[in-house]
Amino acid sequence: MKQIILLATLCFAFATAGFAQSETRRFLYMSSPDGAQKEGRSGAGILIFDIDDGHRFVRRIDVPIFEEGLRGFTGNAKTHSVYYSTTNRRLGQFDVESEKIVWEKQYEAGCDRSSVTLDGKKLYVPTGWWYAGDDSGFLVVDGRTGELKKRITVGAKAHNSIVSLDGKYAFLGTETKLTMFNTGNDRIIKEIENVGEKGVFPYTVNSRNTIAYVCLGGHVGFDVVDLEAGKVLHRVLAGKEPIANRTHGAALTPDEKELWISDQKGQRLFVFDATQMPPKAKTQLDLSQGGHGWVAFSGDGRFAWNHTPDVFDAKTKRKVAEFRDESGKRVSASKFIEIHFKHGKVVWMGSEFGLGRL
Repeated sequence: MKQIILLATLCFAFATAGFAQSETRRFLYMSSPDGAQKEGRSGAGILIFDIDDGHRFVRRIDVPIFEEGLRGFTGNAKTHSVYYSTTNRRLGQFDVESEKIVWEKQYEAGCDRSSVTLDGKKLYVPTGWWYAGDDSGFLVVDGRTGELKKRITVGAKAHNSIVSLDGKYAFLGTETKLTMFNTGNDRIIKEIENVGEKGVFPYTVNSRNTIAYVCLGGHVGFDVVDLEAGKVLHRVLAGKEPIANRTHGAALTPDEKELWISDQKGQRLFVFDATQMPPKAKTQLDLSQGGHGWVAFSGDGRFAWNHTPDVFDAKTKRKVAEFRDESGKRVSASKFIEIHFKHGKVVWMGSEFGLGRL
């Protein structure tokens, strides 16, 4: 009888250990220093936080070249890599499994917030909001080597780019124009003018690639853009009266029920009901500091992250954690990405752009 009990106990222990080893671990990889904000900087490299353990600091990976200041930080699960761009016109691939730089190159124009195709073979690299030359637009870069394959002229001050979750489309913001590309042949499908009020600012897209929400450059609010018709449907302002701050950051909850935007100067996030058109204001959240302005969600929609150390429960709208480094210092950035590991291998990566996942 004792042998049976002992055998059962051992079987349970082995089964429990096997289950623990097979669990998926979820982490937030935050790059530092942010090239667009001084607040929250902590060394040069990647800070790793455990999403399921109160966003506890786990460790850091030193990447000295990050000292140039990060302008973009996007990821690809298939290549288990993040692709970084810096203020010094530098673009590189960092393998998060081996924790080594695969390649790194500098380009004549520059590189802002880039995006990568699902197979990891092609990077779309904006020439930068600081670059207003006639050839401003996209650098199309080989994701395996960093070799420049072609240059696509689009418009001045090319800034944020997004590859859709289904991989069919790429989007680029240039001043007050949103351009949609076919990723199969890099051809322009549609150019939508007079969006975003002024300047060029962040945007997000729903899962069906039919609606984009583009931040305004002169007020807190956004334009609702019909990507199929190629026109602005609505301009929505936050607050009871117009707020003359630029909006920098827009994200849909994964279920696409809410749209959150960032009031950069006012240190607030505004939440809208996105189940109706135009979206209707619901509430606002105060942030603990200023910064570049950003907002994104965990893949399961539970947590809302932004450009400050504040972590919010997306459902209750309550602050539930803070990002702190190994010394206890509050840290933050607007360049971060969620990565899931199983047995030390990458199994999923999120999007820094808060795309709808309905």
